[in-house]
Amino acid sequence: MYFTYILKSKIKNWYYIGYTSNIDNRLKSHNLGRNRSTKSYRPFEIVYLEKFKIKSDAFKKEQQIKKYKHGEAFNKLVG
Repeated sequence: MYFTYILKSKIKNWYYIGYTSNIDNRLKSHNLGRNRSTKSYRPFEIVYLEKFKIKSDAFKKEQQIKKYKHGEAFNKLVG
């Protein structure tokens, strides 16, 4: 199983979009500061999560969300 996810910083109005095969470990990694790109925005909460059986489908969804980040479609996902 693969997941496309959106994380929201609990301290700033900032979002991170990604995909993974282990959502629990991925969230823990972000919140422990193991990612340079998200370290200064932690802690995070998951505001969007979608499951996929195929890795490439999860990646495609991640790319789709990144294309409309902060637009109306994005706001529907996280709102």
